[in-house]
Amino acid sequence: MTDTDLFNTLALMRIEGVGDIVAKKLINHLGSAQAVFAAKKSQLLAIEGVGEVLYNNLKNTDVFKHAESEVNFVRQQGITPLYFLDNNYPERLKHCIDGPVVLFSSGNINMAGRKTISIVGTRQMTAYGADFIRKLLEDLTPLNPVIISGFAYGVDIYAHQVAMDINLQTIGVVAHGLNQVYPKVHKKYVAKMEENGGFMTEFWSTSNPDRENFVKRNRIVAGISEATIIVESAEKGGSLITANLANDYNRDVFAVPGRITDKYSMGCNNLIKSQRANLLTNAADLIYMLNWELEEKKHAPVQKQLFVTLEPEEQKVYDYLLKNGKELLDIIALQCEMPVFRLSSLLLTMELKGVIRPLPGKLFEAV
Repeated sequence: MTDTDLFNTLALMRIEGVGDIVAKKLINHLGSAQAVFAAKKSQLLAIEGVGEVLYNNLKNTDVFKHAESEVNFVRQQGITPLYFLDNNYPERLKHCIDGPVVLFSSGNINMAGRKTISIVGTRQMTAYGADFIRKLLEDLTPLNPVIISGFAYGVDIYAHQVAMDINLQTIGVVAHGLNQVYPKVHKKYVAKMEENGGFMTEFWSTSNPDRENFVKRNRIVAGISEATIIVESAEKGGSLITANLANDYNRDVFAVPGRITDKYSMGCNNLIKSQRANLLTNAADLIYMLNWELEEKKHAPVQKQLFVTLEPEEQKVYDYLLKNGKELLDIIALQCEMPVFRLSSLLLTMELKGVIRPLPGKLFEAV
């Protein structure tokens, strides 16, 4: 991304009434942020959702001063801007309608073709949660996944620490500009994280870790990953927001169960009970549900049972696969109008019944 492209894109994002969705629409119609500012009134008003108010806001030249200052900061600090149309932008985030137009990253991040999971949870992590995280990541080490979290207290920072201990790439998605560290006590982890991983944010250097920024941060954590794991959570908490966002993005969501009397297992247990998350007890559960192991081993042929009775939802999925052949999990969920977490459970049941088989790359086919 050139300085000119970055300058105009950041200026566009400062326009009142222009968020990520509107900015993408304008850029997709006109080709670039620079073209948006140069467009004639008739061109802009011809775009659905653009009216006189937004057109007049685009004439605000003050935004260019702010953009110039931020471009200077980015270049001076060696920060890498990731533009939503560029190849280095996180692939899964490209498919989120409200994904950031520009992400700022630091460190040595390489997500291309990598397995990615987010691990989030309470700030008041217990020994139960810590033990689970360490065992999970140690067992996943042969698959070399990228571990993503929010660099906050508790589950977040512990997931980063364990990832660093066992040399897994880890990325902290933060709710402020990259000119500061929050919480400040975590500054001691920054250098090591940037050796193998680093940090991402959509926030400018002028942004502080304000309350509303954390919810926006959570959508990146959810959208950037193949799956989101909730390790421990009270009945209410930010990690449950992340779980809901992941479900909205058709991502796999997993929750670690706990005793019904444990305060920080209530949120996880409720996610599982309401079928908004898959139950996660070990790395094997995750590997199976995400079909990661299928790249390395062949499955024995599935023998279809005779006189199988399918539930209505199962029949809908089976009929779709029978008609369309091999299909991706996300596409099946979209076409059959059901969330991925629900579909994953159905597919497992259908596989046990012998009517479908999983294939490498999260593909499925009817038997």
